[in-house]
Amino acid sequence: MSKTEANANRHNVQGNHACALAAIAAGCRFYAGYPITPSSEVAERMSLELPKVGGVFIQMEDEIASMGAVLGASMGGLKAMTATSGPGFSLKQEHIGYGILAETPSVVINVMRGGPSTGMPTRPSQGDVMQARWGTHGDHTAIVLAPASVAEVYTETVRAFNLAEQLRSPVIVLFDEIIGHLVETIQLPAPESLQLIERKWADAPKEGYLPYAAGDDMIPPMPRPGDGYRSHTTGLTHDESGFPTQDPAKAEAMLARLINKVERHRDVVDAADMMATEDADILVVAYGTPARAARRAVKEAREQGIKLGLFRPITLWPFPERAFLAAAKSAKRIIVAEMNAGQLLLEIERIAGRERVSPLLRFDGEHIAPDEILDAVGKAA
Repeated sequence: MSKTEANANRHNVQGNHACALAAIAAGCRFYAGYPITPSSEVAERMSLELPKVGGVFIQMEDEIASMGAVLGASMGGLKAMTATSGPGFSLKQEHIGYGILAETPSVVINVMRGGPSTGMPTRPSQGDVMQARWGTHGDHTAIVLAPASVAEVYTETVRAFNLAEQLRSPVIVLFDEIIGHLVETIQLPAPESLQLIERKWADAPKEGYLPYAAGDDMIPPMPRPGDGYRSHTTGLTHDESGFPTQDPAKAEAMLARLINKVERHRDVVDAADMMATEDADILVVAYGTPARAARRAVKEAREQGIKLGLFRPITLWPFPERAFLAAAKSAKRIIVAEMNAGQLLLEIERIAGRERVSPLLRFDGEHIAPDEILDAVGKAA
């Protein structure tokens, strides 16, 4: 690509718009949603872009119906997405659980705002971290990605579709209001340059077909509508036939496979970013907007001779524990900076030990600034 061509692909893009553009490039052809601050720009942009590629945009009557429509479209063979924020994310949880159990690929965008309840619709927060992991009931997997820039919103949205298709699961993309409304100059990749993954379609003999029978990769091929496969889909615990069962051995086998299929593919699920962690005496753990402040803090601390490093999980769930332990190996203190009352903090304390961990938390509708991180580093040193 020439310099002129590269410059032609550089655009000033809002985070929420980058999400929509990435979804289109990833092959999304169905969107169902309901407007809610601060995610509404995702829906607005999808309503403009989907008709251009023969896709379908539907504004549903509520968030529950939106998630149901997304799952239905996916069962019909389309890549499908919805976007929401706190209260809407709460309403989608039952259908997210259905999508996990029925192994239905889908992407859910949650642009976080202050809560609980109506909370602060126009203010940033990271209060949905644990809800994204445990929001739906029962034992289940969760794949949650947390971009920290407009460019990363684009790449992680594409990756969310790839993971959803490859692992037959809902995937959540979680970013805060500041990232959603931030405008940055980014290089939009040519759609043909993206590596896209399509779901594995059933091609076995139709007689005796078992829709939830999986091979070594633990991911059952999905029946393509119109191909003549008989498939029963339910939110009830089921066996390989798809029909409900309460047989303890079959129930355990099904749930174990759902959990283990994500563990089996951690090589493509896990992602993290490290900055100056090789010799760090103090490590900051941050994601989203606080991670941007932390990068500045690390640079300033290093100029002052303080060995500060940053570990930024891009995949929040499952938490990239192996990469974190490597990054934290030399750190005597670990500071967890997040815009909530302490959610990822609990996971870091579990892994690293509470005695090594200090919280830096804000849940007043304001972001964490670099100076606040440097102050926390000074107290920890």
